[in-house]
Amino acid sequence: MIRSLFTAATGMHAQQLNVDVISNNLANVNTVGFKRSRADFQDLLYQNLRNPGAPSAEGVQIPVGIQVGLGVKPASVQKLFTQGDFLNTGNNLDMVIEGDGFFQVTMPDGTISYTRAGSFKLDKDGRIVNPDGYPMEPAISVPSDATNITIGTDGKITVLQAGNTTPVEIGTIELARFINPAGLLAVGKNLFTVTDASGDAITGTPGTEGRGTINQGILESSNVNVVEELANLIIAQRAFDLNSKAVQTSDEMLQTVAALRR
Repeated sequence: MIRSLFTAATGMHAQQLNVDVISNNLANVNTVGFKRSRADFQDLLYQNLRNPGAPSAEGVQIPVGIQVGLGVKPASVQKLFTQGDFLNTGNNLDMVIEGDGFFQVTMPDGTISYTRAGSFKLDKDGRIVNPDGYPMEPAISVPSDATNITIGTDGKITVLQAGNTTPVEIGTIELARFINPAGLLAVGKNLFTVTDASGDAITGTPGTEGRGTINQGILESSNVNVVEELANLIIAQRAFDLNSKAVQTSDEMLQTVAALRR
C-alpha cells in the first residue's frame, strides 16, 4: 500500500509536467515561428518479486514472473519542427522558410542563434535585424535611398535606389540546418542555440542541400493545433484525477488497517 502511494504520486507529477508543456503551447498559439513541444514519459524500475523462468520444481520453470512497477518519469520534452501555417502580410522584410532551415542572427556576445521567426526590421544603420535588434548573419545593410526591397527564393536581396531603374544586389541570406534540430536549446525570444545533441549548423544558400526556400511578405505562424492541445489537456487532467484517486484509495486502505482491533 505504501508503494502505491509513491507510484501514484509519480503519475501526478508527470501529468503536472504534461499540463505545463501543453499550457506553454497554448500560450504561444499566436507566436510567429513557435514550435510546439511534446512531453515524453517512460516507466520506472520494476521490483522483481519472482523472475520469469525461475525453477519451481525439478525440470519445471515459472512461465510468468511477478514484477511490480514503481511509476513513471519524464523522459524528454521535445520540440516538434513541423511547418506552421503561412500568413500573408505583404511586408517586404517578413520572410518564411518553406521547408527545412533556420535564419541566423548575431547575439550581443558575438555568438550565433537560430530562429524560424522571419519578422525582420531595419535598424537606424539600415541593417536587417530581428525584433530585438539582433542583426541577421551574414550582416546585410539596405541603402538609405532604397525604394523597394526584393528577396528571392534563393535568398538574394536586391533593391531599387532612387533615380535608378536597375536592381542592385546587396547580399544573400544564408540558412542553417541541423542533423537533429530537436537537440537545439530553446533560449526564448524565438531563438535556439547549438548543443552537442543538435550537431553543428550546416549553412548555405536557401534551396540547396535540403534547405528550404524563402518567400517574401509571408510569416510562419505557430504550429500549435488548438483542438489537439485541448484534447491532450483533457487527457492529462483525467490522468491526474485517476492518479489522485489511487492516492486516495491507498490512504483509505491504510486507514482501514490502522483501525483494526484484536
